[in-house]
Amino acid sequence: MKKSATVTKITKPDTRRTTTPANKTDQISHQMDPVPPELGPLCATNAPDRFAVESMDRAVKAQLARLTQGISPFGLASTFFNWGLHLASSPGKQVQLAEKAMRKTAHLGMTAGRLMSGQGTAPCIDPLGHDDRFDAAEWQRWPYNMVYQNFLMTQQWWYNATNDIDGMSRRDEQVASFVVRQILDMMSPSNSLWTNPEVIAETTRTFGANLVQGTQNLIEDIDRTMAGKPPVGAEDYLPGREVAVTPGKVVYRTHLFELIQYAPQTKTVAQEPLLIVPAWIMKYYILDLSPHNSLVKYLVEQGFTVFMVSWRNPDAQDRDIGMDNYLDAVGEALDEIGQIIPDAQVHGVGYCLGGTLMSAKASQMARDGDKRLKTLSLFATQVDFEDPGELQLFISESQVSFLEHMMWDQGYLDTKQMAGAFQLLRSTDLIWSRYVHEYLMGRRQPMFDLMAWNSDATRMPYRMHSEYLRHMFLNNELAQGQYRIDGKPVAISDITAPMFCVSTTGDHVAPWKSVYKLHLLTDTDVTFVLTSGGHNAGIVSRPGHKGRTYQIDTATASAKYIAPDDWRAAVPVQDGSWWPEFTSWLDKQSSAKGPPPPMGAALGDAPGTFVLQR
Repeated sequence: MKKSATVTKITKPDTRRTTTPANKTDQISHQMDPVPPELGPLCATNAPDRFAVESMDRAVKAQLARLTQGISPFGLASTFFNWGLHLASSPGKQVQLAEKAMRKTAHLGMTAGRLMSGQGTAPCIDPLGHDDRFDAAEWQRWPYNMVYQNFLMTQQWWYNATNDIDGMSRRDEQVASFVVRQILDMMSPSNSLWTNPEVIAETTRTFGANLVQGTQNLIEDIDRTMAGKPPVGAEDYLPGREVAVTPGKVVYRTHLFELIQYAPQTKTVAQEPLLIVPAWIMKYYILDLSPHNSLVKYLVEQGFTVFMVSWRNPDAQDRDIGMDNYLDAVGEALDEIGQIIPDAQVHGVGYCLGGTLMSAKASQMARDGDKRLKTLSLFATQVDFEDPGELQLFISESQVSFLEHMMWDQGYLDTKQMAGAFQLLRSTDLIWSRYVHEYLMGRRQPMFDLMAWNSDATRMPYRMHSEYLRHMFLNNELAQGQYRIDGKPVAISDITAPMFCVSTTGDHVAPWKSVYKLHLLTDTDVTFVLTSGGHNAGIVSRPGHKGRTYQIDTATASAKYIAPDDWRAAVPVQDGSWWPEFTSWLDKQSSAKGPPPPMGAALGDAPGTFVLQR
């Protein structure tokens, strides 16, 4: 009998803090401390117990975390104290920095003299490849050329001052360098009306109308932020109307997720369906944007049956939902697919954190002899978090503890608190570039589907996010074979299904070299794709998108390991989208095509209800 597609209640497990042996010792010794007789009545009536003290600490730190948008000041203070102490005890480094300062000053002075006398135009320093703040012709004229070159040389000096400090860990150096870069970017001459020649020229040309318009833009943005409204133009990209419009039905629903089955659009389809598991930090329609930009629509049109998980947007009542509940949800989705398409294996697909979740579930299935996965595909997914790039600057014991206090107080991690960290990773593009163009130049950046989706984030439950950060990120348990599901460890190396892995060259969330480490953890064939673009734009890379390139190569289970830089140098670069490569690979891994399977019992039309939750 077909399993009914009804609401399933999640049993919230006991999430009381596990007491470590050390804490037990402290507790026992505290209980056994002798109390002077004269203080006995006072201690018996007024002494706060351990839980009251802990609650007091949590409440104070939770309020502080709200003020700092979840960034721990304690970790930063410790890092900079460590940096200052090590630099103070390194006279050789101090001499080197002094010499660099004098040499840069002399170089800058000589360049200024040549430019003033008309003897040369070559700058003494060029911006980094991704830095386009000073590309405009106005910046190449006196005195603005010297203004930006002085800024770049100052930035370079501070990079030297926060790196290669004897005795400091590489992570502490990266944190110090990152924070200093954020401060310098805030003071960039491009951000000031008086030192940005592009803004001055625009103000002169429009008689100040740009500043008037920019002020109106700022007021409008502040009003929308305070009212909890999306950015200007996002209302033109609503799920079910302009985006997430690929025809389909919600065929299963629990408290945690909805399962969408998309309607077939070809007369024959591959016998093995796809189950796509997106990250719980994002709405699923990143893969079903506008029809011309939808990976889901593309896959259905290529003859594949596609199922999509749409996660609930949790609130304070969901604080005790954990990683085990999300793992069970993937299992439930597979069970329901098995009811709709009996005896068919499934192509598992995971995106970002959804890929990490899918990898853990696939490892559990392989451990337990569950053969339902035909293949496993991972998009912008890390399974080894030893070197996760600049995102690690926000993840330390101090930072995770700080976040836990804030989430404990409100029951979840808010979307704004997550967005701030991601914006800081690319502050030049996502914060200061917008500030200059929209508020100083007075020009609104046109809204488009991917940008609108980016503002439609989801919250994350307290227990789940705490478990993810500690087990996956801090302790790297999945890569080390120490992550436990149902009480027993799982290992990526147990997965025997062929794998298709996509990473992007400009990914600040899951750096491609970190994603590439999958080769070291698997004992199966891995087809690895490196495509141009960022964490999201590189994945949403439709055929016909101008400027897209990719590299692709398959390493068999018996192949020797190739270092990432060597791989990139050896594999040829191809123009275009990687999507056709993916469907071609799926075709090779699938059985012969046949009639489309039946649709499951419909609970409503796609995109469902969870994607509309705010």
